[in-house]
This record gives sequence, structure tokens and C-alpha cells, in this order.
Amino acid sequence: MTSLDLALVGNGSIGALIDAAGAVAWCCFPRFDGDPVFCSLLAGDAPGGKPGAFTVELEGVVRTEQQYLPDTPILVTRCYDAKGGGVEITDFCPRSEKDGGLVCPKLLVRQVRPLGGRPNIRVRVDPAADYGCAKRQHALGGGHISFAGEQALRLTTNAPAEAIVDHALFHVRETITLMFGLDDPIAGDVTMLENTTAYWRNWARPLQAPSEWRDAVIRAAITLELHVYEPTGAIIPAMTTSIPEAPNTARTWDYRYCWPRDAYFTADALSRLGETRTIERYLAFLLNAAEATDDAQLVPIYTIDGGPIPSEHVAKCLPGYRGMGPVHVGNKASEQAQHDLYGEAVLTAAPLFLNSRASQAGDEALLAKLEQFGEHAARLYEVPDAGLWELRGAERVHTYSSIMCWAACDRLAKYADRVQLADRADIHEVISRRSWSVKLNAFTATMDGDSLDASLLLMPRLGFLEARDPRFAGTVAAIEKQLKHGDFVYRYVERDDFGYPENAFLVCTFWYIEALAAMGGERREEARVLFEKVLAARNRHGLLAEDLDPRTLEQWGNFPQTYCMAGVVDCAIALAKTAQG
Repeated sequence: MTSLDLALVGNGSIGALIDAAGAVAWCCFPRFDGDPVFCSLLAGDAPGGKPGAFTVELEGVVRTEQQYLPDTPILVTRCYDAKGGGVEITDFCPRSEKDGGLVCPKLLVRQVRPLGGRPNIRVRVDPAADYGCAKRQHALGGGHISFAGEQALRLTTNAPAEAIVDHALFHVRETITLMFGLDDPIAGDVTMLENTTAYWRNWARPLQAPSEWRDAVIRAAITLELHVYEPTGAIIPAMTTSIPEAPNTARTWDYRYCWPRDAYFTADALSRLGETRTIERYLAFLLNAAEATDDAQLVPIYTIDGGPIPSEHVAKCLPGYRGMGPVHVGNKASEQAQHDLYGEAVLTAAPLFLNSRASQAGDEALLAKLEQFGEHAARLYEVPDAGLWELRGAERVHTYSSIMCWAACDRLAKYADRVQLADRADIHEVISRRSWSVKLNAFTATMDGDSLDASLLLMPRLGFLEARDPRFAGTVAAIEKQLKHGDFVYRYVERDDFGYPENAFLVCTFWYIEALAAMGGERREEARVLFEKVLAARNRHGLLAEDLDPRTLEQWGNFPQTYCMAGVVDCAIALAKTAQG
């Protein structure tokens, strides 16, 4: 695996990344943060055939083409041989409505249909266990292959099971179906695909996407929704672990858990399109996690069922993306103090109080729960933390964290006049004084500091400053001078625990575009041009990873990254809004 030219299929219970040849490069079971049973993305291509592969190979293939069915996460890969033969592989995870609820089985479905000629294929299904360390023992049954393990799995198929086990070629005369997962097959293969297609198109139809970038926004929205864990409402930042932020860097992290910060940006982007169910369910998840503590404290990361995540350790049997390990399981950032979480938690609830489209309007009971977050925010706005970039060195008073604490108090006061947690004006004054640098003519990354970070671009969006405030213009100018490399913005450029950042953290460029659009005038046109450049850097499926090499436009980091997909939505809306005046 040498690129992130991957497509994501999923249904809110599981997700799978499919490569350009139609192989499953990554898929965890029984859930997003489970054991990667298909893991060629991080397992490498060592001779001898490591476990973790799920491939459908056309004999004599000379050409492939691939695309999503419009307005769905259903992927179609067509493979052709030199004799005019070919097969079409349709990959999806079933999702449909039934009895007022969603049916999202832990099931990956691959349908293979002949396109012409006499196509022969070889199917290899070798699920791994224990993060690539073990091959699962299999047993043949009537129309299925069972795979042993702590979590038993099975492949149900109308293809010759013996040929699949032996990795032997067989002729495709009619459509074959390969259903892999935990659940018994759903009756009616055609109905399953039709129902999934209909579900997603019905879901996408009412989204209020700007017409000019409609397809990009809908693809981003579907991708965001695939990162919402349907059983609990938790939201993860990415499906993968440990794709490095740059070549041969030690910056390899596990992103398969729920960060309240990242989840807020995902839920907020979907809400801007009119999809409020995600916010309602995620907020319930977050409140449940807080209520499990004595004083409604939040932590930086949760498992997708609301518990503590594993201690960070290395998966010793996976060499990593292009051999660039280590591959981590768990994330040490869960042990940090990150005070911005309370602001993001309160902001997440805004549509329930301020948006008439929400089906569950904010009430006194919800407000009382949120007030506890506000009390933490009022207490912590001047207390050092690790910040949103999760620095593992010394703690500082990060301006972004302080602004988010102010935002918690500010929004709670807007939700109900009776809420008086702290004098918002006092908090605003302290931040404005201690985080402003006369020398730089800009706000700084930390109180009483002299460095910059890209989160300062969010000040207008958070309501801390007007976009036309001269102080914000000065901050943008300073960021352009220090953090902008070519067309792309770095999160910061100072040395951290792992050296200097090598690639652009892509969401920062989206924040920059949004800031320019809000500033208006000629700056809005600059934003538009840059937005088109960033859209051009997406892979062929319209997806983005976390980081981008500003020189080659190669994507790096965990994939797909919700920060960036939310950025597509936010910038399109911002540019459409400013165009309307």
C-alpha cells in the first residue's frame, strides 16, 4: 500500500477502507476501535502472505475503474482483462430503516457481477487476529466459512467456499455475494443493496448544501456520518490508527476513539446542513459519560461506548504504513488536561436551544446539566493545560482553551438569561489583555506568550471577535507570515515533543479559508481560490487525510479525517453565505 487513494464504506457499526484494486485495506471488528481483521494498510506486502487480506482478483486484469454510487457510501470497482472480460465489485455495509429505527448490522457485503467475456477470479479471505499477529483458523460449513477467534466471524457466500479457502481461480457466471461479519445474513441480497442505496439518498436529499459545491459537501457529510457510532452516538475522528503525519516520523497515533473536541466539529458541520439527529445522539453520549463522574468532569478521549480507552501501547506485529511504524493502540493524550472540552460540549448543544429544526429542543433539564460544564469552564480558563494540539511537554495557558471556556459561559447565558456562572466580560478582558502581543500585533497561542497557532483563526466563528476587528486582521497577517507555507497553513511551527512539524495540518487551512471569507472584500475572493485548491487535493473519492505535504500535495495522517471533511462543509457554507451578503 503506497497511497491513501482509498474509499470508505460503512454503516455506523463498522467501516472499511477499499483500495484502488478493490481490496479491503482496513476493517476492524466488531466495531470501529476493534481488532483490525483486514489490515494490509499497515501490514505491508511481505512475501509469504500475512493474515489480514480480503481481495477479489480478476485473472489477467489490465484496467480498473472505481467510483461511489451518487449520494451513497456504496463503492463500485470495475476490473477488465485484455480479452474483453471483466467483473464489477460492489462494496457496502447495509443500513436501512425498520420500525422507526436503524438497522446497521456488523456486516461487510461484497457483490461480484460478471461484465462480459469469461472472467475468472481469485478470492482471498484471511482475517487476522491480535493486531496482525495471528491467522484465524477456519472451518467450512454449508454456504459459509467460519473463522475462530475471541470474536468469531464468518463469510457467507454463494461462491465455491473450497476455492476461496484454497485461493484458487474460479469462473464467475452470475453475481456472487460475499458477506463477512458477525451477523447472520439479511434475507434478499438485492433488497439489501436497494434498501441501503435508498436510505442514503433519502438521508442526503434534505441536506442544505450550497449548490456550487453540492457534490463535495454531500460526500463530506456522508463521510462524517460514517464516523458516528450508531449504537451509542459517539463520534470518532478517523477510522485508522498510526498513519504517520509525515514520512518516517514518530507522530503515529490511534484515532479510533471519541474526542469531544473533534466530535463537536463533526456534529456542528452536520447541523449546519440541517442534520440535527447526530448532535442529539452525541450530546446524550457525552452527558452520559459526564454523569458517570462525581462532578461532571470531561476527559479528552472516550471509547465509543463511553469508557476509558486502552493505555497506549505498540502493536508489535504490524510494521506500519509503508513500514513506517510504530503502530499504536490507545492514545496517551487521554491522560492530559484539556480545558477547551467544556466549551465544545456547551457549543454542541446550541442547535437544541437556538435552532427550531431540532426535534429535541433544549429544556431546563438539559440546561442544568450543561451548567456543570460552565462551572468547570469558569474555573479553568486561566489554568495551564495541554491545549488542543495535545502537547506532551510542559502545560501552558492556551488561548484557544481560554476562549473555549469563555464560549461556554457566553453560550449558557444566551441559552437562558438566568444562567450567571461568571462575568463573561471579565473573562473576555483577561484573554484580550494577556493573549495580545503588541510586538506581533496579534493574539498569541498562549497567555503571555510570543508564538502563534492556527486555532486563533477561529475567534470570529466562536464569537470572541468580529472578523473585521483590526486585532483579528493583525492576527491573520501574523499567521500568514509565520504559519503559511505556500497555500497551506501549519498548526504551529515551533518545536514540540517530536521535533518540528513537517506537513500542513489540513484543517488549519480550512479555518484560514473560513476566516478570509468572513473578513470579506478581496479576502473573500482569496478564500474562494484557496478553497478550490484544497478541494483539488482530495483523493479521487473526495476524501482527505489529516495532513498534506504542501510541496507534493500527498496526503498523510489518519484517514479519512473528520476535521477536514467538516472543513469542506464549513468553508462551502461560509463562502456561500458571504456571496449572498
